[in-house]
Amino acid sequence: MIGLGSLIKRNTKLFFKDKGLFFTSLITPLILLVLYATFLGNVYHDSFAMSFPEGMEVPEKLLDAAVGGQLVSSLLAVCCVTVAFCSNMLMVQDKVNGTRKDLTITPVKGTTMALGYYIATLISTLLICLLAAGAGFLYLGKVGWYLSGKDVMLILFDVFLLVMFGVALSSIINFFMSTQGQISAVGSIVSSMYGFICGAYMPISQFSEGLQKALSFLPGTYATSLLRNHAMQGVFAEMKADGYPKEIINGLRDVIDCNVYFFDQKVELSTMYLILSGSVVVLIGIYVVMNMMKRK
Repeated sequence: MIGLGSLIKRNTKLFFKDKGLFFTSLITPLILLVLYATFLGNVYHDSFAMSFPEGMEVPEKLLDAAVGGQLVSSLLAVCCVTVAFCSNMLMVQDKVNGTRKDLTITPVKGTTMALGYYIATLISTLLICLLAAGAGFLYLGKVGWYLSGKDVMLILFDVFLLVMFGVALSSIINFFMSTQGQISAVGSIVSSMYGFICGAYMPISQFSEGLQKALSFLPGTYATSLLRNHAMQGVFAEMKADGYPKEIINGLRDVIDCNVYFFDQKVELSTMYLILSGSVVVLIGIYVVMNMMKRK
């Protein structure tokens, strides 16, 4: 455990010491929040307004809060994974400068080294994503706040689970990278594609039926749905209290992926948590085993 603690401390300090890497990871969520609010805000607003029957008036504050919840949940769903790839570049840097080779000839076990990289990346990524969540809460406070204390805690728990998933996924992929160019290319691909396949940029309900079924096998789909459910729970509760028909509320939940279906079967929130948690355990196990085999 002493060796693991030293590795975690060493990897964490190196990440924050690299100012370029740290600030790039830090400002990415803030840039995305501005871009989402600027370019996707009106699209989401019009989509919500058109979901209500003609003649039914909806308070503008409630619409803005619904749009804000969708934007913030989309931001967190993407950042928790993409920031992990950026934060996990130290693993590749150690290969490039030969530090990894020096570590492998020491008595440090392969599993200890693997967990050292994973936990250090988890700490740095979680810190950045919690700051992003804080910025999202400030944004919701400005456009319309309907979250309860329980909703806030559940969102933070969702962020923690998704960061664990993102770090595990990036650790497995980065394991095969050996140059800065490779990891930069992979990071660019993940940043551009992940938002689409997890339903952050466009709800999966808007995709074709075949693509919906294919994406229902991906853990990221359920992570996005968890964040969206908790970010918009207060809005739906307010709609229910104002007397909006249950059919309209359920229709909205279907449209924005609060309700996710696996081959026409609705997936409950508890099942989503099991899928995401199980994926984290499996990915971490694969990553540790890969390092053990590499060491041998």
